[in-house]
Amino acid sequence: MSNVEIPAGLKELLQGYAVEVLRRKPPDLVEFAVQHFTRLLEGQRNDHGAKKRSAKPAGKGVTFDTKSNEPKQVDEEEEEDTVTLLCFNRLVKSICAEAYNPDDEEDDDADPRVVHPKSDEQRLRLQDACQDILLFKTLEQEQFSEVLDAMFEVLVKAQEHIIVQGDDGDNFYVIENGVYDIFVQKDRVSVCVGKYDNKGSFGELALMYNTPRAATIIATQDGALWGLDRATFHRLIVRNNAKKRRTYETFIECVPLLKSLELSERMKIVDVVGARVFKDGECLITQGEEAACFYVVESGEAKIMIKSKMKAVQQDNIEVEVARCSRGQYFGELALVTNKPRAASVYAVGETKCLVIDIQAFERLLGPCMDIMKRNISQYEDQRVALFGSSVD
Repeated sequence: MSNVEIPAGLKELLQGYAVEVLRRKPPDLVEFAVQHFTRLLEGQRNDHGAKKRSAKPAGKGVTFDTKSNEPKQVDEEEEEDTVTLLCFNRLVKSICAEAYNPDDEEDDDADPRVVHPKSDEQRLRLQDACQDILLFKTLEQEQFSEVLDAMFEVLVKAQEHIIVQGDDGDNFYVIENGVYDIFVQKDRVSVCVGKYDNKGSFGELALMYNTPRAATIIATQDGALWGLDRATFHRLIVRNNAKKRRTYETFIECVPLLKSLELSERMKIVDVVGARVFKDGECLITQGEEAACFYVVESGEAKIMIKSKMKAVQQDNIEVEVARCSRGQYFGELALVTNKPRAASVYAVGETKCLVIDIQAFERLLGPCMDIMKRNISQYEDQRVALFGSSVD
């Protein structure tokens, strides 16, 4: 077979992907390829010091330099190999297709807004279902109202497939009621990896990253959902998240806990975080309460206080300061890791701004950091012993 010129960097590109596949053993090679090559692309674009591969503006996806300095005689066999190479080039560009980028779109605020009429009773139910959805918490009131206008009610039956792994994303869903099992195809076997129980949301990742559905969601009983179409989701949620990315991505990369995550994983965290500002002395977490979220300090300080359950100390009802958290440090993870009530109270010191991650996003996105957080539990126990002479609390 005639010699075929291999594009510069192709061997290293494929070797890097192969090594990551062998190291991580992903259940879905195509989905993993999307994440891997998207991460490379983002890193390439963020590396301002890197030289451009071509004088022409870089297109989406990985670009290959297919120029040759020597003229060659092309026979049928070589032409076939060239066609194969070009097909591979298009495949990689498809795999590396970026998520919807609102900065690339013309201003579409003039487009007609989607409005699904609702009764007062329906709107109240919808507002109640959406009040804890973190994706909506950073929206301005006008944007949030437009989201509520565009959402439509979906009544589901038991065993109905709401979304199917591998399909294109069409809608984002908020759960009003019902139980929904999450199935992922692994080695051609469908495995139940979790469930939503009468609250939460799903379907956003395929819309954010223009990737196929990563799981199948099946209703286990009759229930009700609220759907938001892809176009409205892009225009309001993704555009807002793009602004949020520009604000928080540098900060997230500086958080020590998150350094073990891949770039694409950190960016997903940026997409789901909310931001809250607390006044001096305001209570962020109350000891003994059920845990609902995890905090990372962006600015200001938070002091962690413990009230002992020992009778000798409890009579005075005194809280003892055990630690302070400043920029880049986190708190609130202990209750989420151990599935126990809050072990301490946390108060703002001066005006304090925190990024907030709800429990569902915490469990879904911070799995790789769990070992680090579990190691901290022993440190907390040592602090209790030093303060109260016992870790029974």
